[in-house]
Order: sequence, then structure tokens, then C-alpha cells
Amino acid sequence: MVPLIGGIQPTTYGNVGESMADWMLYLLLALGVLVALIPLNGIRIWWTRVRPRQPKLHADWAADCEHITTAVFNDSMITFRNVRDFHWRTTRDRDEKWADEVTVDSTKVKHIWFVVDQFHSFRGMSHTYLTFEFFDGTCLSFSFETRRRRGKKYHPWTGLWRSYELYLLVGFERDVTQLRTHGRSNIVSMYRVITPPDKERQMIVQMAHRLNQLSDRPEFYHTLFKTCNTSIVKAVNTVTPGRIPFLWRNFLPGYTPKAALKLNLIEDWGGFDTTMERARIDEHAKTWDEESDYSEFIRRALPPSPFDEQ
Repeated sequence: MVPLIGGIQPTTYGNVGESMADWMLYLLLALGVLVALIPLNGIRIWWTRVRPRQPKLHADWAADCEHITTAVFNDSMITFRNVRDFHWRTTRDRDEKWADEVTVDSTKVKHIWFVVDQFHSFRGMSHTYLTFEFFDGTCLSFSFETRRRRGKKYHPWTGLWRSYELYLLVGFERDVTQLRTHGRSNIVSMYRVITPPDKERQMIVQMAHRLNQLSDRPEFYHTLFKTCNTSIVKAVNTVTPGRIPFLWRNFLPGYTPKAALKLNLIEDWGGFDTTMERARIDEHAKTWDEESDYSEFIRRALPPSPFDEQ
């Protein structure tokens, strides 16, 4: 006789169905374990391989970030040592030179420029840096970048894992911006910064102090939290606490001009769209004759400041 279970005669089909259900349960449990192990393994890798890494000052650095710039103060005068002065035709075809010393008067900053270098088709993926224009015509650019070993290239994913030191490049504008307009043929825009009285001096002093900090205590670059743009935001908020609030655009530098315009950080040259159009300098820069002053030439395409002497 076939035993009855719950008044119902069992069938072969029913047993198979229960067996399949068991196998599905085991499979789901196994997948759950695997999913749980992935973050645990990530934590293990971070704790054992990434966390112990220490930023370095000395290594076989790439030629364009070989030297660290330092600053020496003498009253209002600041002397920058090891200022990059490359001449770029392409990223490979270039003349390499470093100026031993460049001295500027921190009270003689004429303008600060916020530069956006769009190097990717996705506008958010851009590089930002500051250029200080002095009354004597000197134009120095300060660019927070990755310091790379020779032969290594930057990648955003690698930048998450303590793979690059944070590097504050100081170079002449004819180097740092020409690299983007000529060497890489990127879309480059320059926005004149609006600064309250004495803030120009405080900003150049702050950048000089940051140079010396990094020359004494190197730090790691991070693709999200310690980048070109977040470093600028931190410097501005150090000089003027709370001047730039926490914004998602800070993590996508290509979108920062819109926020900067709303916050009255940059000059309005006729509304956002017109300001962006008038700020673009790469097409004009490519007509440079390579003999005249590069900084003076690219400013011919930009709106004059209402505060400049006529």
C-alpha cells in the first residue's frame, strides 16, 4: 500500500519538485555567501595592501612632475623654487626647462583666473586650476595633479587606491595652459575670479603654504575626495571660511563654472551660456605665433576687467 501524507497520495512529480526547490535554495544560499564575501575581500585587500602604503617624496618621477616647488617668504615677496617652464608642441615633442627661482610680490596680484580644461567628451570629466596674473606680467599657474612614476599613466580607478601622490604643480602659464591648448588640443576656458580686497594676496600666500606642506609631508591623491577641484575648494575656504559650500559639482569639475557664477565667484560676461562661450580660449590660442607673449596673447580674446586701468 502507498502511504498517505496529509490525506494526499505522494507522487514522483511532487518529490522532484521538492528536490528542485531544495537545490534552488542551496544555490541562492551559495550566491548569498559569494556576494557577502566580495566586500569582505575588498576590506581585506584595503587593510592589508592599500592602507599600509605611505606617500613618498623620492621616486623615479615622470619628467613633468620631477621636481617639487617650494616657497620662501620675505615680507610680501615670495620666491618659488623649481617652477616648470616647458614649451609644448605635442605631449611628446617638448622643450623641458625648470626655472630655479621666480620671485613675485604677493601684494601685486592683478587677477586670479579659474581655468577649466575639458579633456573628455563628458564635460564633467575636466581638470581645473588657478592662474595668478601679476601687474608685472608674470603669470603663474597652480595645478593640483597626480605625481606619477616614470612610464605610468593616470587612471581614475587607480586613483582610488593610494596609487599617486598629490602634486601641486607650479608652472608658468605659457607651460601649464599651452600644454592643454597645444600639446593636448583640449577645450580650455578661463574665468576671471571675483575677489574681495586683499583676498588675492591671501590666496597666493595660502597656495605657497600648501606647497611647503606637501614638500614636508606628502599626501595621497584620491579620485573623489582629494582632486584638482576639491583642493581648490579647500584652499578658498581656508582663506574665506564657508565661501564655497558642499556641492555635487565639486566632484565633476566641468560643471563648476555654473555654480561659480551663481556664487559670484567669477565674472558674469552676459549670462551663463555667453560667459562660457566668451571664456573659451583654446581656438584663439592655436593662432599664437610662438614668439610673442603667450599670456598676453590669449587674454586678447577675453573680456577686459572693468577694474583695469584704462
